[in-house]
Amino acid sequence: MRKFVFVLLLLALLYSNAVEAQSSTVALLRQRGAEASLHLPAFAIAQLIEILKQEVSLLQSLLTNMKSRQEISAQAYIVVNLADNSVLLQKNSNQSYPIASVTKLMTAVISLGHTLPQETITLTPEMLKPLGYSPSLYLGLSVSAANLLKASLIQSANDAAQSLSHFVGKQKFIQIMNQKAEDLGMANTIFYDAHGLSPNNRSTASDLAKLLTYIHQNHPEILETTKNNDFWLPDRTGTLLKFQNVNNFYPLSDFVGGKTGYLPEAKQTMAGVFDVNGKATAIVVLHSQNRQADLFAILRQLEN
Repeated sequence: MRKFVFVLLLLALLYSNAVEAQSSTVALLRQRGAEASLHLPAFAIAQLIEILKQEVSLLQSLLTNMKSRQEISAQAYIVVNLADNSVLLQKNSNQSYPIASVTKLMTAVISLGHTLPQETITLTPEMLKPLGYSPSLYLGLSVSAANLLKASLIQSANDAAQSLSHFVGKQKFIQIMNQKAEDLGMANTIFYDAHGLSPNNRSTASDLAKLLTYIHQNHPEILETTKNNDFWLPDRTGTLLKFQNVNNFYPLSDFVGGKTGYLPEAKQTMAGVFDVNGKATAIVVLHSQNRQADLFAILRQLEN
């Protein structure tokens, strides 16, 4: 019965997200004077269709992995009850692995401590170097730190994370990240960049659970942002483009927030907080072949 309820909830969420995306598109276009009538221009319709395709694809993937009964593929994972820091499940939780874009959780923590949300940052060539180019983030654009942070956490935009670090000072920013990790007792964690493209950004499941604990207690707005799937910015022409949420679990009602990542060296990674049986629970998965299937396998173990 629980599975059917879960499926219905996902379908309801899909419909809700689709309606929200459509209404947001119409409202934003009308606000900018792009369309005087209720009829959407061809580009907006095409963009909306693509958004819906992505929503359906994610829904199908979640349903497929929810129904799979495969063993946990992750080389390391940990599950921690954030109320008392008790470890509920773990495997190789002190083994170090590359963490890819999960890095951006620490980037968010440091950014919030060293920039003001409405502070304006003008994008330079150095800021826009990393792979993961965003059409709405272009050379010479003046954009708020808050919007760069959203782009980094929602679509995992590497240029947005790079811009935040360069604004503070790249080396200084990385030093602060590593100092914060040390302060939080993340003894097996090291950062070399703010976006996670370097496979030398390494941590353990146990260390990342400490970071999630800190964020949950001190910066819940970071977790809230990672669930946002309605963030738009204009490109050079003024056309509003959506930043698609790449955190696979954002449609789930029990997903409090978190970050996913991927590199060939890291495989699939995930560090997030979930509501498990009414309790805030940190779940970290590293070096996974399929983080969605691994999450559902972990949740089944917690139910047994």
